[in-house]
Amino acid sequence: MDFNRTVLVTGGSGFIGSHLVCSLVNKYPDWRIINLDILDYCCSPRSLESIEDRANYTFIRGDVCNSRLVNHIFYTENIDVIFHLAAKTHVESSFEFPTSFQRVNVDGTRVLLAAAHQAQHQPQRFIYISTDEVYGPSVDQVFDETSLVRPSNPYSATKAAAEYLVTSYWDKYKFPIIITRSNNIYGPRQYTEKVIPKFLSLLQMKKKCTIQGTLPKSRHFLFVTDAISAFLLLLEKGIVGEIYNVGTSCEIPIMQLARELIKMIKTIPDSEINNWLEFVPDRPQVDLRYPIKCEKLQQLGWRAEVSWIEGIRQTVKWYQDNPDFWSDASEDGTNQKQV
Repeated sequence: MDFNRTVLVTGGSGFIGSHLVCSLVNKYPDWRIINLDILDYCCSPRSLESIEDRANYTFIRGDVCNSRLVNHIFYTENIDVIFHLAAKTHVESSFEFPTSFQRVNVDGTRVLLAAAHQAQHQPQRFIYISTDEVYGPSVDQVFDETSLVRPSNPYSATKAAAEYLVTSYWDKYKFPIIITRSNNIYGPRQYTEKVIPKFLSLLQMKKKCTIQGTLPKSRHFLFVTDAISAFLLLLEKGIVGEIYNVGTSCEIPIMQLARELIKMIKTIPDSEINNWLEFVPDRPQVDLRYPIKCEKLQQLGWRAEVSWIEGIRQTVKWYQDNPDFWSDASEDGTNQKQV
């Protein structure tokens, strides 16, 4: 079968990546979608069960840092679009294993950029999925795309470094890059180290929600389908060389988040909620909030469509319906192409 477009998604078995891959496979049957993923601990082949047998989907198990493999993919496949999501993302782990974050987030981006730029078939778009955390924390300032980048932990520092690599290819070669900086994305299939599935998993195990520190932290939460619609819109309408914030006005204090989830899972009166909260020591260098503006993206026609009430309802229901999704995830991918 001849395909109109070939799209490479790195990290396509992860939380956001799997939603993106499923959306691409279902929405564009005349496009070939290639997923390159190493299947790290926070990925599950089960995330892609619904599309693994589709004719326009190919899975390659491999490391984005493996230049031989990545060069081979670009040599043998006419890649038109790259969505680069493969990354290590857990802030706490980045303090413990900064070298690993440097390798995957920075070196992996370097390998991918070099292979894409040197490919005989030149890609039309290279979309790098970054994070609002590159701005660093803010109490009052709302960040737009021109704000200074001031990462405050090893994770966000490696994402910022990767951004500089990506923009250098635009500056030097006019390689067609676009960068996105997203708020906290949540939804079904997210690994349990992130705050919403972490709280839900603790409650399902009849354990308390752990609140780190005493300072009033909050996060802006964006439902995963809204993030995917932004990425797909930027593929078609985004201006090359530009950076786009992908944000939401939905800011939820972490304490409020815990209380909401306790009420949804435990269905208990307000007077008993505190019994399910446990305060633990803060992690190092925690940022209180990351407020961003996304008028630039909205001018292209994007709006967040899923309300917090609906998004968290869908998310809680999924974790209730799939309590063993992560505990018994297979180590091996399915429908793999060995390269």
